[in-house]
Amino acid sequence: MSKQVAVILSGCGVQDGAEIYETTLTLLRLDQLGIGYRCFAPDISQHHVIDHRSGEPVPDEERNALTESARLARGEISELAELDPEAFDAVILPGGFGVAKTLSDFATAGSDMQVLESLGAPLVAFHEARKPIGLMCIAPVLVPRLFGEGIAVTIGHDPAVSGAISAMGGLHRGCKVDDIVVDFEHRIVTTPAYMLAESISEAATGIFKLVERIDELMDL
Repeated sequence: MSKQVAVILSGCGVQDGAEIYETTLTLLRLDQLGIGYRCFAPDISQHHVIDHRSGEPVPDEERNALTESARLARGEISELAELDPEAFDAVILPGGFGVAKTLSDFATAGSDMQVLESLGAPLVAFHEARKPIGLMCIAPVLVPRLFGEGIAVTIGHDPAVSGAISAMGGLHRGCKVDDIVVDFEHRIVTTPAYMLAESISEAATGIFKLVERIDELMDL
């Protein structure tokens, strides 16, 4: 039986959901390595809807994070509440502002952020079982809030976001777009992805490294 990885999404689109390229590159590398995966998303309304042409909020429009995430997963997706960490060997969270707006309130609360309970509970279970956890782009901000102080992560080198991570007790490490930061003790792998990437190929290098390291950690 192949290794199995849970991939958690937050909608469809960088401004209000999961980052599309980060998600696609993650699924591509998992498939290339022969690793099975299942996508999950919460069955709740997104924080808001952004017109990705103008970058402006769309008044009076509401979208469901699970329904929108199904676009990325080609319909093969389950509700986040159904995620059983015992059925998977690792978990990966692509970025996108859905992480900071829907899966948490980091976008508005910063270091006082709260994490969606249906996300926090399974992630803590993965961590307590010492199963590898991969996070990219803005998603590493979840680490100090969920898993405690002193865990090394990266979002690249954005001073405001790295400062918030430090304020929550995290250990932020500067990182280039094509690299990863690995906390071997806590089995957490992070990469900047589109916090820094200026092209899909730049994002791919770091994301592929993250998936490959998660693969290696699943063997340990």
